[in-house]
Amino acid sequence: MAARILLPGRPVPLEITAPGWAPGYPPPASRRCYAAAHVASADGGDLIDWEATLRFRDHLWTHGFAVAEAMDTAQRGMGLSWGLARELIASSAERAAGRRAAGRFADIACGAGTDHLAADGRHSLAAITDAYAAQLEFVQSTGSGVILMASRALAAAARGPQDYLDVYQALLKQARQPVILHWLGEAFDPALRGYWGGADFESAAATVLELIDQAGDKVDGVKLSVLDESREVALRRRLPAGIRLYTGDDFGYADLIKGDGAGHSDALLGAFAAVTAPAAAALRALDAGDIAGYDAVIGPTVPLSRLLFTEPTYYYKAGVAFLAWLNGFQPRFLMLDGLERRRPASHLVRVFELAAAAGALADPDLAVSRMTAFLKGCQ
Repeated sequence: MAARILLPGRPVPLEITAPGWAPGYPPPASRRCYAAAHVASADGGDLIDWEATLRFRDHLWTHGFAVAEAMDTAQRGMGLSWGLARELIASSAERAAGRRAAGRFADIACGAGTDHLAADGRHSLAAITDAYAAQLEFVQSTGSGVILMASRALAAAARGPQDYLDVYQALLKQARQPVILHWLGEAFDPALRGYWGGADFESAAATVLELIDQAGDKVDGVKLSVLDESREVALRRRLPAGIRLYTGDDFGYADLIKGDGAGHSDALLGAFAAVTAPAAAALRALDAGDIAGYDAVIGPTVPLSRLLFTEPTYYYKAGVAFLAWLNGFQPRFLMLDGLERRRPASHLVRVFELAAAAGALADPDLAVSRMTAFLKGCQ
């Protein structure tokens, strides 16, 4: 099955062929991989399209990805309030439990942070710890795994590494199972500049390593999103045995997941929500020891991901939602708080082209029909 479309700036029509991926894949055996899922909006404001949002999580689970819920990809702090995040976490956890009861894969971990605190930078460390603890307890009550998200309130209040250690140590004592620490770089959220109390990566890494050393068995791994392959590899090699490095590098994930003679990264990526089927196929090849097959399939997804996460990086969510719409996972291209308008039409046209090249458009006829409608609406 193929479809053709003439895109602005192209002299000849682009022909899109159905990629032929399997309808689903088992979870990868050699890597632990989470896809951070977006939220479909029903009205472009703060109303969630629950049917589309939960159906998208089914799509990720069917392709073998664990779901990282209520993260920055879901617009935490950018349209998704803590009240909505609570509902999202509870709904997704219930959906996952139903799938598992039916014998289907449905791993899930959810973000716990401090985003219900007023963003005025005036909170004490005790108040921040209590806010974190409340969200941590709620996530645990749903039966989900926990991802301790970076906190804007803590970034504003902390005066050095010890403040971070005190807050996180208190939280880890309350964790009933090992958690994932979320280190989100300032490219994704400028309010997190200087997180972990260090002015540079090395000093921040030293704080994280000290926390892990003190935490015993309460840390599953670190999700690192600094868009720097060499720094990620350096930190990965310094982690104690049994602690995972979950790459959040949406530019360099292909090589980081593949790894080298000294190890590999696992993954927690928003990019996987955009390139779900080809990424699942690539991970299947990696499990089989087919490195050439992995490279051939994952390679074309990287230019698409690099475009999605181009600066300003925190608007990448628009491209993820655009592809979900093109692939039929939501009826309209709408995001919470109108975030879909933050990327220009020219950017989304290029997203379409690179998605076609990456095999990320499952139904060419549907994608062309929706893209044609989008271009008409831009005239």
